Amino acid sequence: MAESKYHRVLLKLSGESFCRPGQFGIDGHALESIAERIAEICKIGPQVAVVVGAGNFLRGERFAKTSHIPRNTADYMGMLATIINACALQEVLEKLGQPTRVLSAIEVAAMCEPFIRRRAIRHLEQGRVAILAGGTGNPFFTTDTCAALRASELDVDLLVKATKVEGVYSDDPNKNPDAELFEKLSYDEVLSRNLRIMDHAGISLCRENNIPIVVLNIFEKGYITKALCGERVGTRIVSK
Repeated sequence: MAESKYHRVLLKLSGESFCRPGQFGIDGHALESIAERIAEICKIGPQVAVVVGAGNFLRGERFAKTSHIPRNTADYMGMLATIINACALQEVLEKLGQPTRVLSAIEVAAMCEPFIRRRAIRHLEQGRVAILAGGTGNPFFTTDTCAALRASELDVDLLVKATKVEGVYSDDPNKNPDAELFEKLSYDEVLSRNLRIMDHAGISLCRENNIPIVVLNIFEKGYITKALCGERVGTRIVSK
């Protein structure tokens, strides 16, 4: 079996990966598929942390604009939704035999542990997948920014942003068939071209801490494993 080139990695999962395309909530088959991919990469060696989004339930900023709910409250609702996704993922991973802990930036004592950096690192060192929920614990920050923050705090070697497209494109590939798929970009190129694969705050954090990012399609079986083994998959974002 191939071995990971990386000692510790962080996987950023969008909420949409928990449901079927265009649908809402949690789909059992989609959830099991994600869990299987995570269990697979654990077998090739790296310590694995996971940050989950909540787009399958709601996006705080968008929800605030389409309702009478203030952005602060809408964002906290989104944080709670990430805990729903995290606990669902934990249960399926453990049924697959992979030890797991959920750590949240907002306190929900009946369901998960609080996020404490040293505790999270200890879980990783013990071979447990650390599922990080609750975003940063603050409104006005996305789970992309949370992923970059946690990657920096936990000293990871690689941040994998799992999406529903092959990587970073010059334009929306669903609207523009001529959109170019980039194989490699620098942090500065992502920022200067305003490529919206990740929040600028998240990209800047990764640049400051020299954390490489791989953007790939989570629905393509084996892609994450290939990326961790050093194969060219998706788009790699690094310093120049």
